[in-house]
Amino acid sequence: MFRPGWRFFPVPALAALVVLGLGSGGLSLAGLRASSGLPLISDALIGNARAAAGFLSIAEDVPLMPGLAESPDAATVFDKPSGRIAHTEAKGKVSVAAVRKFYADTLPQLGWQNIGPEHYRRETEQLRLSVTGRDGALTVRFELLPNQ
Repeated sequence: MFRPGWRFFPVPALAALVVLGLGSGGLSLAGLRASSGLPLISDALIGNARAAAGFLSIAEDVPLMPGLAESPDAATVFDKPSGRIAHTEAKGKVSVAAVRKFYADTLPQLGWQNIGPEHYRRETEQLRLSVTGRDGALTVRFELLPNQ
């Protein structure tokens, strides 16, 4: 049975806490690892869970459009004193118009302000999107940069 003070979290509920609850202010991944004694939760696993839940592996607050799949080897992240620089790309059988509409509609709801074509700003970061290819075979590149 369970020891007093312990709580049972089914795996999907724990995954939802990790994917949606972390980074939103209260609980941190480091705090979860330290308090739970779960050193087996790797950053790669967290990134994969975020991608499965519809968010980019490099940014838990940037959604991944349905129909796009993040390229597993494309993500790079550099932490600098001025902020992080991160890059990834996703591919899919979607149209350019659908990608632009999805991000124009979704990102402002998450606090991102449109400051130019496929260019957004929020707090201390900028997000740049670039779409290449043709409808049905697109590559969308995501670039996070510190505000300048």
